[in-house]
Amino acid sequence: MQETRQNKIARLLQKELSVIFQQQTRSMHGVMVSVTQVRVSPDLSICTAHLSIFPSERGEEIMENINKTSAQIRYELGTRVRHQLRIIPELRFFIDDSLDYIDRIDELLKQ
Repeated sequence: MQETRQNKIARLLQKELSVIFQQQTRSMHGVMVSVTQVRVSPDLSICTAHLSIFPSERGEEIMENINKTSAQIRYELGTRVRHQLRIIPELRFFIDDSLDYIDRIDELLKQ
């Protein structure tokens, strides 16, 4: 029963975070941030989001900006989901580099 609730909240947070990042990166032409995976702790207090950043060369710079503005992102998320959740979880962001890993494997296989 608890896992079902966690999954529903994770999907909700993933959708809303995607919209927030889409709005924030609209002014930065050529940059795209997508939320690939969201996990929520069993007590719903911590949200771990994995982000895929394009172009990957600017990944570290963009992650720094995201971590600096995480309080603002959490506030924006809270205004969007205030009717579904009582407590807005703490946000933790990580880079999802699985696409770069896949590209690297493809290059090795072609050689």
